[in-house]
Amino acid sequence: MDQLQTWVLNLPEGKFYLYLLLAVGASAAGFIYAFIFFRRARVIEDTPTSKIRSAAQGYVELAGRGELLEGDTIIAPLTTTPCTWYRFKVERIHDRHTTTVASGTSEELFALVGETGRCVIDPEGAAVTCKTKKVWYEYSYPSTSGGRGGGGMFGRMRGRYRYTEERMHPGEPLYAIGMFMSVGGGAESFNTDAEVRDVLNLWKKNRAGLLKHFDANGDGELDMQEWQAVRKAAYQRVRREQVKRSAQPPTHIMKKPQHDNRPYLLSVYPQDELVKRYKRMAAGSLAGFFLAGVAAVWMATLRLIG
Repeated sequence: MDQLQTWVLNLPEGKFYLYLLLAVGASAAGFIYAFIFFRRARVIEDTPTSKIRSAAQGYVELAGRGELLEGDTIIAPLTTTPCTWYRFKVERIHDRHTTTVASGTSEELFALVGETGRCVIDPEGAAVTCKTKKVWYEYSYPSTSGGRGGGGMFGRMRGRYRYTEERMHPGEPLYAIGMFMSVGGGAESFNTDAEVRDVLNLWKKNRAGLLKHFDANGDGELDMQEWQAVRKAAYQRVRREQVKRSAQPPTHIMKKPQHDNRPYLLSVYPQDELVKRYKRMAAGSLAGFFLAGVAAVWMATLRLIG
């Protein structure tokens, strides 16, 4: 303790204020993250799990398994592994710091399949918790091994690039809480007037076709009575299409809430385990808040007041 006290007292003024600022920043960050993680845990606990088929429109919690949409393939860029979601980062390791060379997060749609249906997941803006995380080291960028080598202790000590990739895979359990909505099918609300206008605007671009079908007197023009026939035909076409669309099953979608700050969470862990993880993270952040705060107060007292 005496050595630490001597070290603080002998620090150059610039470095002292830098370390003091870092301690204050760490304390503030610990408090903020403690609040965020604890709030996520409470939201999960307070939101009941819904069935996809009967879920209400709005903020909803779902559970099932993750799957790819038909015809789509999502490939993690570093290992070229098929997945439902990925996040990656490549860092250049210098002697005293690292710089990010490349990074990215998947925003491609995939599906949550439950007992009563399927919901399309838009992962943009979600806080994702996955089990698969691969880290390896190489001398070169881009990767020459695709994560198949270079990750041992020798690679950790000697490699100049650190590769990190996180993934969720098809068939894994998937927990999701976010904004749920149904579009199309019986859930669709129609704006018949607007659709009729769109059809009329499309038909007007083919004047020859309009005259062929609706110019009853053959004078090369459409009079008021003939325009009424055009509008009636457009209305009937729109209504036929609407009836067909309403007979189709709706598409369920989950995405980040747009008009409030409730969390959007995706996880391969079940609800109970996810709550425990967030509470542990909140406790750790709170401990960091107190420790960094005490360090900042001690440094300030020792150097500025004492």
